[in-house]
Formats: sequence, C-alpha cells, structure tokens
Amino acid sequence: METTQQAGQQPGTAERRRRELLEAADRVVLRDGPKASMNAIAAEAGITKPILYRHFGDKAGLYQALATRHTDALLDSLRAALDAPAERRRRVESTLDTYLAAIEARPQVYRFLMHPAEDSHTAERGFDVGLHSAPLLRRLGEELAQVVAERVDLGPDGDQLARIWGHGIVGMMHAAGDWWLGERPCDRATLVSGLTDLLWGRLATAGNRTDGPGF
Repeated sequence: METTQQAGQQPGTAERRRRELLEAADRVVLRDGPKASMNAIAAEAGITKPILYRHFGDKAGLYQALATRHTDALLDSLRAALDAPAERRRRVESTLDTYLAAIEARPQVYRFLMHPAEDSHTAERGFDVGLHSAPLLRRLGEELAQVVAERVDLGPDGDQLARIWGHGIVGMMHAAGDWWLGERPCDRATLVSGLTDLLWGRLATAGNRTDGPGF
C-alpha cells in the first residue's frame, strides 16, 4: 500500500504513477461505468483515497484527466480517418464510423464521461458530470473546426463557418450516437450512411484549400 510519504519521496516517478492510476481508474470505469467511485478506484490502484486525492484533487480532477486521455486518443483516430487516402465521402463515413465504433467498444467509459450515475446514493456529492462533459464536447468541436478550416475552402468567412460546422457535427454525432447506443435501432453502418447523407450538402461541392493538406 502506497503511503503519502512514499508518494512525496518519488517526484521523478510522478508522471508514471499518474499514468498507472489512470489505468486503474479505466479498469474500474469499464466495470462500473458512471457509478465508478473514488473508493473503488483507490482500492483498484492499491492506495488510500487520500493518496488518490493527492494526485487528482477530487473526482472532478480525475474525470478531467480521464476525459483528456480518452479525448486525445479519439482525436488521433478521427484525424487519421480524415486524412486516409480515400475519396471525400468515404472519409466522412470513416470519421463518423470511428466515433461510433469508439463509443460502442467502450460504452461504460462513454457513459462515465457523458452521463451521471443513475443511483445518486453511489455518486460523490457535488459532482455533476454534465458540468464537466460540456467542455469536452466543445474541445471536440473546436478541434474538428480546425481540421475543416485547414482542408476545405469555405470562402471569405471560412474560419467562422468551419467553427459552425465543427460544433454542429460534434453535436450531431453526440446526440445521434447517444440515442443509438441506448436503443440500437439500426446497425452502425446504417447510422453512418444516414448521418453522411445529412452532412453531405455543401461539403460535396466545396473545393480544397490550395494551402492545406486537402480533404
């Protein structure tokens, strides 16, 4: 069992230890979803809850660290799909499918990041997932806006329109994905095709930026 003194005596291992704690938190979240507690995460990591607080402050701090970890990985996958050697519509489909496949593969992680625990007696007092998930979605919107702005020629107000598109696409993916994951009304390919049809419009006719990587 790690002690506070031992944790303080090893500043050079702080980054590695933080990564190990996040991996322990991931295991608990995969098991418990939104009901994952600081007590359970501390037990999984073999430390006391005060030591967990020492690394992350509170559940909101741990949530933010996990959100950053998973959002970084998701953004890397989305960029890879957008930049794959394929025609534009196929890349749009691949990007939407990448997002949906990610939430389908780890639904408990998705629910932890996006939904509060249904049983309020098991949730830490004062922790509002909704308060913390909004910045995560905004970050995804801004990142996608940058990708669009760098690749597609949207005219003189292109940067502003790219932000509108970025946040709109993320909102669409989030709402549609949340509904689909909960109800499973169709297979993933059908959802991807329908969402791509909805998006296609102007994106089908817009040219590539001459100074960008193309799309």
